Amino acid sequence: MAAVMVVLVALLGLCFCIALLRWNEVKYRKKGLPPGTMGWPLFGETTEFLKLGPNFMKNQRARYGSFFKSHVLGCPTIISMDPELNRYVLMNEGKGLVPGYPQSMLDILGKCNIAAVHGSAHKHMRGALLALVSPSVIRDQLLPKIDQFMRTHLSDWDNRVIDIQQKTKEMALLSSLNQIAGIESVSMSQQFMPEFFKLVLGTLSLPINFPGTNYHRGFQARKNITSMLGKLVRERRASQETQHDMLGILMDSEENRYKLSDEEIIDQIITILYSGYETVSTTSMMAVKYLHDHPDVLQELRKEHLAIRERKRPEDPIDWNDFKSMPFTRAVIFETSRLATIVNGVLRKTTQDMEMNGELQWEEVGGDKLMKFPRVEAPNGLHIRVSSY
Repeated sequence: MAAVMVVLVALLGLCFCIALLRWNEVKYRKKGLPPGTMGWPLFGETTEFLKLGPNFMKNQRARYGSFFKSHVLGCPTIISMDPELNRYVLMNEGKGLVPGYPQSMLDILGKCNIAAVHGSAHKHMRGALLALVSPSVIRDQLLPKIDQFMRTHLSDWDNRVIDIQQKTKEMALLSSLNQIAGIESVSMSQQFMPEFFKLVLGTLSLPINFPGTNYHRGFQARKNITSMLGKLVRERRASQETQHDMLGILMDSEENRYKLSDEEIIDQIITILYSGYETVSTTSMMAVKYLHDHPDVLQELRKEHLAIRERKRPEDPIDWNDFKSMPFTRAVIFETSRLATIVNGVLRKTTQDMEMNGELQWEEVGGDKLMKFPRVEAPNGLHIRVSSY
């Protein structure tokens, strides 16, 4: 009798699951939509999307073609892997398409981050951020600080086997933090780093604020980071000293004519750290891998840099003229960026019904996303032995 009950419960559970999947498919079965599957209610196909990455896209393309529907990160989504259609999307900003991001990312990065605002507010934020990367700031502040940071960061690598993936992640975050907070970044970095890593995981997760989920941990991490940065801003304002770093520029109404509130400043700092973290760390890691795979390119790169060092004393930093005399280095960077596309997707939200690829797009609460995904995967860990040259 007990065995019969177990079998009966299992069959009922199976039927219930099948009914849920069927209901979710029927819910989004609208005329003109491309083929595809929507997965479970609420969860959609997020688990497969995050677990398989580009392989999820390849599998769906094999089944449905280069233009298909799905449901990821809490949003009904149209995914395009068609080059011509992607070109059309990217070339038609504002014509029924605006930047759109997962709700988890918008919640955790803050309502004032530049990705979450449009129109005049976006123009104002953009003006404030452009002041951080003016030619004079890059030449006189960013470049010398990066040189000094990298000398310190690499000083203890000699004769050690390191995980280059982990080290490039630390490098990207700590370098950005140094540019933003200057000398104060040293004292806050150990407390800041683990919170930031949790924040990053939370931005690409289902927006379910339940203890134990990546979204909940990411949201709590944002609160902790906001508290740390808010304390730093208040201390800066109380001291009334001018600091020559990114935070100082954002807070200085004379140097930056686009005045921001403290909340806006904190959201922009989080956005700067977030946007540069994954891109810089993964590109740096892949550059090391490709140089290892092509020793002739590595030798030519060494030749260019050693020629620059021969003109300088060991303690002399790299300056703007040295930076401009690195054509081969720039070629290596560009080729690495071409081979290792590390941006997970270009997301757009429709503001009106529109036809693409012979299919009718639809608009719901929160909008839809159009994504373009990478061509290659970065290796999950890369260990190298470092020795003096």
